[in-house]
Order: sequence, then structure tokens, then C-alpha cells
Amino acid sequence: MKPVSSGVGAAILAAFLFGVSTPLAKRLVGDLAPLPLAGLLYLGSGIGLTALRLAWRSGAERGSGLSGADWPWLGGAVVFGGLLGPVLLMAGLRSTPAATAALLLNLEAVFTALLAWFVFRENFDRRIAVGMALIVAGGVALSRDPGGGLALPRGALAVGAACLCWAIDNNFTQRVSAADPLLVASIKGLVSGAVNTLLALALGFRPSGAPLILAALLVGLVGYGLSLAFFVLALRHLGTARTGAYFSLAPFMGAVVAVSFFGEPTTGPLLVAGSLMGAGAWLHLTERHEHDHAHEAVVHVHAHVHDEHHGHDHLAGAGEREHHAHEHAHQRLIHRHPHYPDIHHRHGHEAPTSSAGGAAEPEKP
Repeated sequence: MKPVSSGVGAAILAAFLFGVSTPLAKRLVGDLAPLPLAGLLYLGSGIGLTALRLAWRSGAERGSGLSGADWPWLGGAVVFGGLLGPVLLMAGLRSTPAATAALLLNLEAVFTALLAWFVFRENFDRRIAVGMALIVAGGVALSRDPGGGLALPRGALAVGAACLCWAIDNNFTQRVSAADPLLVASIKGLVSGAVNTLLALALGFRPSGAPLILAALLVGLVGYGLSLAFFVLALRHLGTARTGAYFSLAPFMGAVVAVSFFGEPTTGPLLVAGSLMGAGAWLHLTERHEHDHAHEAVVHVHAHVHDEHHGHDHLAGAGEREHHAHEHAHQRLIHRHPHYPDIHHRHGHEAPTSSAGGAAEPEKP
């Protein structure tokens, strides 16, 4: 499977798993306080993914381990995405209908893109900006109260704050996306789950009811563990803002589950917001980005196949057509093809030049 196709599939699967977990978590909020629920969700994620890593010793997208430079980025991602984000979301779900909260979670894509564009200098164009504006308009539609004014209840503000935390997390995680997705996601789950659970116990939480605890762990494994692993894989192939755009399908999936299976009403604002957010997501999903661009020389490690970007030699007997991971070097290359700002395309957008300083002719892949 080509990297872009693999990335799109991983992002959509991540969106589905996280989207359906939101209404399921909403059902648990009434029985568990936000802090212990957040701890159990991530603990289930970490334990489950660690078990999968021990059982799955090989695979196409295992990637590589973490380098010394990766740990500060991963640590920041754990703090914002694993510690702060889940607690804020669980607090917001206490007073926000699950369908509304699911659509509000589209703000994560907006915050993710803004940080990627203006802080981490990821490229964007007018089409992408219009798509994000539509998503914001959908969030405004959801904040209207029955009297016709704008309302910003604490629950909605808490969900928005969770989105901002996850946006920071997404941009930090992109910096380590060449590593094994299961390793990255399991570390985030174990650390976040352990810290939040220990805090909850220190504040007086006492586990009661094995079925409830097990349900929280399972929801965490699916909606926070497997979803995150696929999200990390998508970050590797698509870049941060584009992965966030694909992931914005999650709220629509969550809203459908909430309305279809949990009896929540289909309201006018919900339909308007869904239409606006759907149009914004469509603009992102149908984007095509192509131009002459330069790849600078680099040495790194990640899972790959031999394609137009990986033409290096192997030792005798090493596979070249199957996914594999090892340290490899890229020579400087200038060429043209459709691409996303993945781990090989974090370039600027000025006209590429040759080493002599003049405009370079595109090279064939």
C-alpha cells in the first residue's frame, strides 16, 4: 500500500475508533468522576497496547524506537494530551450532550492546524483555510442556546480546552511519528493512566464494581489506544494538519452513534453544525498538493518500502519490497509529485534550487 493511501486509511480508522468512544465514555461519566475515568481510559490504552506489542513482534508498520531527541516531544505530548486533555473532556461531558460534544471535538482539528501552520510552519493554502473556517462556523452554531443568543457553558468550554490540549499533543507527537506507533501510544497510555489514576486514589476515589472498571478499560483501549496508534501512523504519512482534518470525521461518527443508539435528539443546530463541519472536512479530504520540491540529505530510521524516496541498497538477503525498518540515508533530490507534509516533505515552498544556486530541473523519481 502506498504511504499516502496507508496514511489516509489509518487516519479514518483512528477517527472511527475515537468517534464511537465519545458516546460510550458519556455513558460512563454518570458513574465515574472525570479524573478516575480519564485515568482508567488511558490505563486501558497503555496496558492493552503493551500486551499487543509483546504479542506482535513484527509487522509492516512497527517503525523504530525513540531517540534521545524524541523524549522531550513525547513528554510534552503526554502532559497535554494524556493528562490534561482527557480530564477536561470528561468534565465537559458531564453537562454537554454527547452528540454536541462529539461535534465540538472538531475544534481539535482547527487548533491542530493553526499550531501546525503558524508555529511549526506546515504549509497550507486557501482551500484548507476555508475548510477550517467552516468547521469553526459549525462550532459557533452548536454554541447557540434556544433563546437565539450565544452561550458558552462550562461544559462546552471544557471540551474546547481539551481540544486545545490535544492540538498541542498532536503537533508534539508528529515530531516522533517515525517511531513505532504502538510504542508511542502505549507509553502515553501507561504514563497518563497511571498518573491520573494515582491522583484520583489520592483524592479519595475507591474502585467499586468490576464490570464498570472493565468497561472503562476496554473503551480506553479502543478509543484512546488503538485510535492513537493509527493516528501516529497517519501523522507519519500525512503531516499534522492534514491528519487532523481526516480525524475531524470522528465527531460525525460519534454523533451518529449518540443519536442512533443512545436516543439523543436530532436538533436544528446539530444539523446545521454537521453540514458546515462536513463541508469543511470535505475540502480537506479532496485536497491535492503538487509542485517541484527539494528533499535535503538526511539519515533517519522508520518503517518503509522501496519507493521513489527509498532507493538505497541493502545487505545481501535483506528484503526490499516488504515493509522494514532500519537506519538509511536520503541523498538530496528535487522532483515533483502529489504529496503531503509527511516526514519526508517538511520543506518550505520557495522554488527549489540546485547546489549552484540556480533553478534546478526536476529529477525523475
